[in-house]
Amino acid sequence: MKKTTKTSSAKTTGRQATVKSLTITAIFIALTYVFTAMVNIRLPIAANGGLIHLGNIPLFIGAILFGKKTGFLAGGIGMGLFDLLSGWTIWAPCTFITVGLMGFVVGLIAERHRSFRWYTLAIVLACAIKIVGYFIADIIIYHSAVVALNSIPGNLIQVCVAAVIVLAVITRLEIAARKVGLIHDDAEKNICIG
Repeated sequence: MKKTTKTSSAKTTGRQATVKSLTITAIFIALTYVFTAMVNIRLPIAANGGLIHLGNIPLFIGAILFGKKTGFLAGGIGMGLFDLLSGWTIWAPCTFITVGLMGFVVGLIAERHRSFRWYTLAIVLACAIKIVGYFIADIIIYHSAVVALNSIPGNLIQVCVAAVIVLAVITRLEIAARKVGLIHDDAEKNICIG
């Protein structure tokens, strides 16, 4: 009887964790889409029209706080959905792969190293992934390295703006998420500012 109760309790706890994880990930997918779709500026300097948006902010926050799966899905689906629904359809596969990989890398690093320094490094790596991913996509789509070079400033601005905002608030958000029980892990004692 006791064994059955423990098993049932473990299954319930596991289901609750899964539902919580799916809910958090869905929220970050939605936030990434909304921040990309609602807060953006089309750049006149790039031949392809370039776009600066704030979608990287919820992407990085979700990846840092909730890990690589949330990061990958928020980036890939959130921004990929924007491309599909806003006339940038040709970019959707590149966005899914590139931005999904950005979120995965940021989340992976944050899962292993809970400190401001590592979060900064993770975002720098995400920036490199974005620049390389879209550079390759530009070459494939436009058959021109010159056009591909024109996309770099917009991508740098996007990630730098997001980095400044995210790094300014992430430690406080992480502490708040722990207080309300959204984050539980053994690395809690390893959180540090530097």
